[in-house]
Amino acid sequence: MLNKTDKGRAEVQPGARTLGQRERAVLLMTDGQRPTSELHQLFGGLGRAIVAQLLAQGYITEVRTTASAAPPERKVSADSFSGPRSMASARMFLFDLSERMFAPRDPQLALRHRDALREAKDVDTMLAVSRRMLLDIERMAGTERADAISERLAKLLPESALV
Repeated sequence: MLNKTDKGRAEVQPGARTLGQRERAVLLMTDGQRPTSELHQLFGGLGRAIVAQLLAQGYITEVRTTASAAPPERKVSADSFSGPRSMASARMFLFDLSERMFAPRDPQLALRHRDALREAKDVDTMLAVSRRMLLDIERMAGTERADAISERLAKLLPESALV
């Protein structure tokens, strides 16, 4: 099992961005409870190299567990998600986000994002729309808000979409 170090926890805080998107995704999923083999399988097997890189750079550490050891306590945030991961959940989240974030401030931008989401027929296209939305959120509301929304979206996407 792997867990974040203090350096890793600092990296996932809003406003901190020294790692790339894939490295941050692996770091976010590293929680001391997920099997290392599951992290290795991410991004079509590239997860193994990312895990090795994060270990070498001190963002994560290996946690030895014993049969009698209790699992680490998981922190639950007010924005935790307990529903099924699916593209449909992620799509609905993005539509709602467009209404809440863009419609009041820039109705034309909201319309462009809604239209792009409606036209997105595959995972890659939908993820491209979400990246554009996150860039607009960062521009309008700041990096911290965009990071929080990105983390929330990652919890809604099926793990296969992170490949």
